[in-house]
Amino acid sequence: MAGVTDRVFRQLCRQQGAGLTIAEMSHSHPQLLQQKKSRTRGVDTSEPAPRVIQLLGYDASMLAEAARYHADRGADIIDLNLGCPAKKVCRVSAGSALMQHPKTVAEIFRALRKAVSLPLTVKIRTGTNEHHKNALEIARMAEEAGFNMLTIHGRTREQKFTGQAEYDTIANITHHLSIPVIANGDIDCGSKAASVLKYTNAAGIMIGRAAMGNPWIFSEIRAHFENRPWHPPNTIEVLLILQAHIAGLHALYGEPGGVRIARKHVTWYVNRWSLPTALRQGFNQLESVLDQTQYIEFWINEYTT
Repeated sequence: MAGVTDRVFRQLCRQQGAGLTIAEMSHSHPQLLQQKKSRTRGVDTSEPAPRVIQLLGYDASMLAEAARYHADRGADIIDLNLGCPAKKVCRVSAGSALMQHPKTVAEIFRALRKAVSLPLTVKIRTGTNEHHKNALEIARMAEEAGFNMLTIHGRTREQKFTGQAEYDTIANITHHLSIPVIANGDIDCGSKAASVLKYTNAAGIMIGRAAMGNPWIFSEIRAHFENRPWHPPNTIEVLLILQAHIAGLHALYGEPGGVRIARKHVTWYVNRWSLPTALRQGFNQLESVLDQTQYIEFWINEYTT
């Protein structure tokens, strides 16, 4: 979820009921820690605790140093990314590519546990491909190293986000581990969340792509578990949240970064809530903070007058 779950989006998700939000993955290489992109992905002490930093990397010593770096700056939890299937990540043997190197993973686990006293969590996949599923092996290593929680996405690295997530592997890991296991993959509504929890006996669920353009998914899921009615937002409610989202992106990234990033979020909102395609098409032509701000105000006025 790099490029999506920044501070602005995390705040919207918490407002809608997300119990825990995780920062975008931050590379552990020391030369990257001070880059502008890395700084926006670091600890933000204005956010409520617990503040979770997600590390990406392949070198145990670098990851340990990065964990100490973020712990010194206010991180409450360190999360290790062994689940990202992106080519540019796997090409350097990071993310889900690390799962094919258990010895390296074990070294990383031990180094992180030695580096910080903070709670440690890890996100993994079911394995490298259909013929090499070693999630249980990796999960047991995490528990033995002193990790406090594990999240598993029900697909292999090779699958990326194609096909259907499977939950048998998650259920098996939940059965064998004593630390909390979080289920992830294709959970896009309250009823699906409930069925996955029941099937896997997991301690909780993680929402990823289903939240893009839809921070309300957390309030929907909460309503389902609390057995109370939930009504999707109407068009004006969607537009008002979109307005707040865009304003936050402008404030966080400035110009032109905020302008560029706002475009993809608008596309997700439009697609998710069947807003007019003209809104997206017009917005994508705009090149300034002022123009984008005034454009969204125009559409809000269209629906309120």
